[in-house]
This record gives sequence, structure tokens and C-alpha cells, in this order.
Amino acid sequence: MSTLTSSSPIRIGTRGSLLAVAQAEMVAAQLASRGAVSEIVVIKTTGDKVLDRPLSEIGGKGLFTKEIEAALTERRIDCAVHSAKDLETILPAELTLGAFLPREDVRDVFIGRGGMTLAELPPGATVGTASLRRQALVRRARPDLKCAVLRGNVQTRLKKLEAGECDGTLLALAGLNRLGIPQIATEILDPTVFVPACAQGAIAVEIRRDDDRMIEACRAIDDRATERTVQAERGFLAALDGSCRTPIAGLATISGEDIELIGLVAAPDGTRVEEITGRGLVTEAAEMGYDAGRRLRARVGEGFFELLA
Repeated sequence: MSTLTSSSPIRIGTRGSLLAVAQAEMVAAQLASRGAVSEIVVIKTTGDKVLDRPLSEIGGKGLFTKEIEAALTERRIDCAVHSAKDLETILPAELTLGAFLPREDVRDVFIGRGGMTLAELPPGATVGTASLRRQALVRRARPDLKCAVLRGNVQTRLKKLEAGECDGTLLALAGLNRLGIPQIATEILDPTVFVPACAQGAIAVEIRRDDDRMIEACRAIDDRATERTVQAERGFLAALDGSCRTPIAGLATISGEDIELIGLVAAPDGTRVEEITGRGLVTEAAEMGYDAGRRLRARVGEGFFELLA
């Protein structure tokens, strides 16, 4: 008999934003289609509480996951649902990524006040974003613009934009699609020019390595193609020691038996952007991504990363 139909519900841990809960509900729906009952447990994270400073100043993107991972290791929840791009490159030893849902659109969008595109903003206009990657790529495209820190969930950032705290902002199209509001985007940015964050658009299910029930559950809902592309992009990040302190982008795509990656690392002011490509077998996705990151790191030199520290 499958353990998925156990009488005890699967406790799904998540952040409390509308988008995070929507993503947890997507996982719950996938589990339900396989006969599993689940319940959603909302956990407040440090990243949700501290909204007045960039993540790079208060500890990095792990601030969105550490409290949830603690609940998982302490067995207060059975799995955790994350936006995969929020995960640290190295997970706690007792945890692993058990499954990924089919990946959403990976692209970034620009939302301008009054419907202006990024190119139409007047010189000196302010773009609000807390992402160093987005700041660097905005500055590469429009060095005449100003960048300001804009943090909070999607709704909070949109309210700040409407209140005039900035003239435009950038968000992930995946999040807007999941919230049912893609129409608010002024423009969708070309992912080969405005390369997305590694693992953007992917929902990850994190579990304990010793939990046979959740291993079975994740096997039933895992999207293999998403898993492979995320493995490549996280491999790229691992080679670069990627964190919120370093503007890094990476996008992997699958073509038949092959997987390709475009990746970049940038100076925060956008004055230097170094790109690289990689290609390999789908079955060696993580290794291909790591190799691309290693080659890029060798090219830019350790001094580049020391300047960003």
C-alpha cells in the first residue's frame, strides 16, 4: 500500500505571502491528485520581517528559508515549498530537494509608472529593486538611471511603485502568472539580454533525506526537465559561490538529449558584465553548470569577487 494515502496529512511549510501560499497550494494540489492529503503551515521568516535593507546587508537569501528549514529538521513540517531561486546553494546536510513542479516562465518584467518601458524612462529616473542582478543589468542598459532598494512581496512593491517611491520596478513573470496578474507588466524582458536569476520560475519541494514517505511523494510529482535545468543553474552558482552579494544570472534550456546554459556575473554598477555558455548531456546537468561557472570564475579572476565582497 502506498504511504501517500496515510491518514496523517502532509504538513507543507511555506512563507506567508500570497505568492508563497499560492505555490504551496500548487504542491498540495499535485499531491492530492496522487491521493495524498496535506495541510499548509505558514512560517514567518526573517526575510519577511526585515524590509528596509537589502538582503546582502542582513545575511543573504537564506533569510527566506532558514526558519522553514529549521521547522523541517525539527519535524514540525514534512516538506517545505520554496521559490527555488531563494534557496542557498548548499542546503543543510539532512535536507534535500525532492521535487520540482513544471517551471513557469523564467523571464523578468518591467513595470513602469504610466506605462513607460525601461527604454522610455527619462534620464535620472529611479528603478526600484532589491536584486543586485537586476540593478546591474538595469545599469548596463541605462547607466543614466538611478537604482533604489525596493523590498517586500509583490503587492507591497506594487503599492510602493504606485505611491511614487520609484518610477519603475522589475518582477518575475512567473510570480505574476501564478497570482493571475500578468497584465500589469509594461514589458517582458528578453531573457538572453536580461538573463534571469538562477532557478527563477521554479518551485522546489525540500524534504528530509530520511523521510521515505516524502521521497515517494516527491517522486510522484517531480518534473524531470525542471529538475535538470535547476541542477545546471545551481551548479553554475556553486562554482561561483553565488550569493545575494554577487550579481549572478543563469538560464539553462534543454534540447533533446543536450542541455545548454547561458550565465553571467556582473559588477553591481553594470560597468562590467562577463558572460559564458555551456553545453552538455542532460544527464550531466549539474556538472555542466559547475564547469561553466568554474571557467567563468577563472576568466574574471579572484580579484573580481574580492571587490564584490
